[in-house]
Amino acid sequence: MTAVPVREQPLSALLAAADATRIERELGITTLGDLLDYYPRRYIERGALAPIAELVPGVDASVIGTVVDFRKRRMHQRRGTLYELKVADDPDAAGARVSVVFFNNRAVERLVTGTRLLLSGVPTVRQDGLTLSHPDYEILAPESDDPGVDLRPTPIYGATKTMASDWIRKQIGRLLDDGVLEGLADPLPPESQAAERLLPLRQAYRSIHRPDTLQEAYRAQHRFKYQEAFLLQTVLATRRAAHEALPAVPRPPRSDGVLSAFDAALPFTLTAGQLAAGAEISADLASTSPMNRLLQGEVGSGKTVVALRAILQTVDAGAQAAFLAPTEVLAEQHFRSIRAALGPLGEGGTLTAAEHAIRVDLLTGSTPQASKKRTLLGLASGEVDLVVGTHALLSENVGFVELGMVVVDEQHRFGVEQRDVLRQRAATTPHTLIMTATPIPRTIAMTSFGDLAVSTLTELPRGRQPIRTHVSSLEAHPAWETRLWERAREEIAAGRQVFVVCPLIGGAADRNGGGKARAGSSAGADEGPQPTSAEALTEQLVNEPSLREAVISILHGGLPSDVKDQTMTAFARGEIDLLVSTTVVEVGVDVPNATLMIIMDADRFGVAQLHQLRGRVGRGAHGGTCILVTRLAEDHPSTGRLFKVASTTDGLELSEYDVDTRKEGDILGASQSGGASSLKLLRVTRDQKVIARARDAAFDVIRRDPGLEGYPTLRHIISTMDEDSKAFLERA
Repeated sequence: MTAVPVREQPLSALLAAADATRIERELGITTLGDLLDYYPRRYIERGALAPIAELVPGVDASVIGTVVDFRKRRMHQRRGTLYELKVADDPDAAGARVSVVFFNNRAVERLVTGTRLLLSGVPTVRQDGLTLSHPDYEILAPESDDPGVDLRPTPIYGATKTMASDWIRKQIGRLLDDGVLEGLADPLPPESQAAERLLPLRQAYRSIHRPDTLQEAYRAQHRFKYQEAFLLQTVLATRRAAHEALPAVPRPPRSDGVLSAFDAALPFTLTAGQLAAGAEISADLASTSPMNRLLQGEVGSGKTVVALRAILQTVDAGAQAAFLAPTEVLAEQHFRSIRAALGPLGEGGTLTAAEHAIRVDLLTGSTPQASKKRTLLGLASGEVDLVVGTHALLSENVGFVELGMVVVDEQHRFGVEQRDVLRQRAATTPHTLIMTATPIPRTIAMTSFGDLAVSTLTELPRGRQPIRTHVSSLEAHPAWETRLWERAREEIAAGRQVFVVCPLIGGAADRNGGGKARAGSSAGADEGPQPTSAEALTEQLVNEPSLREAVISILHGGLPSDVKDQTMTAFARGEIDLLVSTTVVEVGVDVPNATLMIIMDADRFGVAQLHQLRGRVGRGAHGGTCILVTRLAEDHPSTGRLFKVASTTDGLELSEYDVDTRKEGDILGASQSGGASSLKLLRVTRDQKVIARARDAAFDVIRRDPGLEGYPTLRHIISTMDEDSKAFLERA
């Protein structure tokens, strides 16, 4: 019978049953390895140990004393409870004492009279003498049993309401004292440890949980950061190698097909970036390994043209393509823009079709039944060359003769499993191209770890001007609201058009007492500003004196599909001056004459959304302006991202900011962002150099030893990682 590896030993076999059960209940940890990997969040570095009588105001110090008085009382000037302790060097003598105060900290109720403490903090002078406010503390054994006070840095662990950091520290310390580290095998290759000058595994665990100095703890943290990166990179290298080994039908370019006809008819010159990205994608399509590439670029940088050229290369090679969009509005917009770009080349299946023309169909949840049936038959027979659609393309009754390529636009709108469905519809793995204007945190994390090949468009099309972005705080400047609509009138008077975006469709009137609500009006100071609804704002703007002559309409996801389509078409034709909408216009909507976007309650949107929304203006000959309107104070934490968006139009910079403020998301799972990360110490933006070195080392190991035969411990850890989690890497 194979022995259980040391890391996988159950805590129930190493700790008292009640303690193991408590750890599992509170932390979800059941094995030795997982508890050892429950790293401290921070460390308390003790000041010089001094008698209470020698404490100096303003000088960090540590003291040992006994609680001789404990009281708690309700505070009068603020809510909550004040805990006041008196601590003496010698509880039996009338010597020096120090006051210790805590606010709203129920955990200190256990510090009853007679408790011996180690206190660390900076004393201050108050009316009743020296006081330590909210000091770090540790409960000590009675003096008769105390072998001596440990002034080494104290690890602080993530605690729960019923499990304190010091209790967790004692359980881990108990295991270290029992010698559990002796049987641990190191997963890192010796050459990587030597190159990085890493602490050996056992020493690193001792140093991170029981450091003699802070420098020792930091060395241990570096070891485990590198180990995290290396293990993840090894999984990615293994999965990428397996993906590249899958058979794919090469789709090389033709010199006499629809792509060459399309290029010859283009009314503009492709940018250098578009040509370079196109060459990379073309080479991938011609390979016997399936393409798995991310195409990222600023809003308006021409990603759709690059993708369309790749689709045409695929069709030239005798295969079909699917273009997956997250919303019906966006799918319909892509369908119209692709048909317009192709011109006669997009009229395949009609009597007037040009030579090499292809058939392009649209499939969404709102597609009429007759049209849907015609499209499904066309896909199944091979007559439809390109289908543009929403989640409707993922339905089981959608089948292809030969699906050669899948394009996914704004991939963060789809779950990982959803994006994998279309791949499973092909006899061989189709080539996949993912497009995004602002990579979301998880995408940055995945690309930082090397899971996707990346093409980046950095140029704007010739003649396109950068978008100016301003933050407008109505809390600080209430009169600016009137100026917003005057500014809109000025754009309209100049012959241009305006977007106004709201966070809600309707309901603001009900929350404001059932009356005719003005945009963003508040029901009361206690509730704070109410979010602006598109319906209430449209009603307001129709009656706005400065917009009396303007044609105003509304667009949101709750409208029937034909109404949405008619409204968007009318706006694109210039028949509507000002469009009030929700985020249905976030991506893909192309109205070159729109030059002003006003985003109401912009603090309610994420960084990626704001960046995408403002990309809807300034797409023509005139520059664009975006105004981010907020009713919060300018120093409110939520307005920080508004000023960040206003400070740059660099999507990658904004994405990295998003990572820093929202977490990477679960690198090995389906979570997109903002949730718990599988990373413990490693951070993608902060530790990119460590990640890069670990990536090179891991990919080198897989190149030399694909089966990890020479690295049994590493192979075992990789093989025991959750299979479902690992599968996401291949799909994402």
